[in-house]
Amino acid sequence: MIVVTGGAGFIGSNLLAGIEARGEGPVVVCDELGSEDKWRNIAKREIEDVVPPAELRHWLDSNASRVHMIFHLGAISSTTARDADAIIANNFRLTSDLWDWCAHRGIRLVYASSAAVYGDGGAGFDDALDPAALSALRPLNPYGWSKLLFDRRAARLAAHRGQHPEQWAGLRFFNVYGPNEYHKGGQRSVVPQFWEQIRDSGRARLFRSHHADYADGGQLRDFVHVDDCVAVMLWLYDNPSVSGLFNLGTGAARSFADLAGALFAAMDRPAEIDFVDTPPQIRQQYQYFTEARMERLRAAGYDRPFISLEDGVRDYVQTYLEANDPYR
Repeated sequence: MIVVTGGAGFIGSNLLAGIEARGEGPVVVCDELGSEDKWRNIAKREIEDVVPPAELRHWLDSNASRVHMIFHLGAISSTTARDADAIIANNFRLTSDLWDWCAHRGIRLVYASSAAVYGDGGAGFDDALDPAALSALRPLNPYGWSKLLFDRRAARLAAHRGQHPEQWAGLRFFNVYGPNEYHKGGQRSVVPQFWEQIRDSGRARLFRSHHADYADGGQLRDFVHVDDCVAVMLWLYDNPSVSGLFNLGTGAARSFADLAGALFAAMDRPAEIDFVDTPPQIRQQYQYFTEARMERLRAAGYDRPFISLEDGVRDYVQTYLEANDPYR
């Protein structure tokens, strides 16, 4: 049995689809569905059970003999969340409990870290596991700090026999986009947000650059399609000997102007872009460049090519955003 925490969320629900497409399972989802449309993310899936997070530990203890892998993707993932106590309880303590539970029972664990651990990028984007590299990182918000806090714990425990799961992997997701992110509101990727702007007005609004080294719209991000994230997680599932901390981007930063251009092309509309000032409240901490270093994942044996920005945006727009039913 495979357990996916955060299984009704963006990346989790896409992982469920990938697991089902391969005929793996059964699958158990741990998540909070709420009163909105988040349930639609998993409405098409074959699911053994849906477990509320508060009941997860009891459920695991009762079904330990049946569980062979946990993908822990559940978290408070908003970069604007400020309740640090709640963030630590959800993102650090729960992950620590799952790590220890898996370590004691020989169960494999893949967990979601985040590129938010890199802060403004001043210390680079190297997914090194050594304590010196980890201690040099400076996240900009409680969410990023909570993820780094656990990465550091994982690094300490991984160095000692018997204190880590049989297989473990922490994945530092970069700028993920793709279907089933609709419930995230303002935390959605910029792809559906720009798509809505173009659909409604025929124009896209990009931030003006306030950095001499970057043109307007030339700010760079490592945009990665959620299908690539699923492919890496399923590769880890197939390769239980691989453990470690890994970036999960494409390794090729692209500009917001490139992204807007890909959207206009996918929508078959002429490119019309307006530039607006970056809001003063975020201007000093605004990132102009993120790019995952992918050497460690490649060295571990992952050799599949990543989806290009143009192909990924086209598929997202034409298969999902413009469909009557946008859910996977």
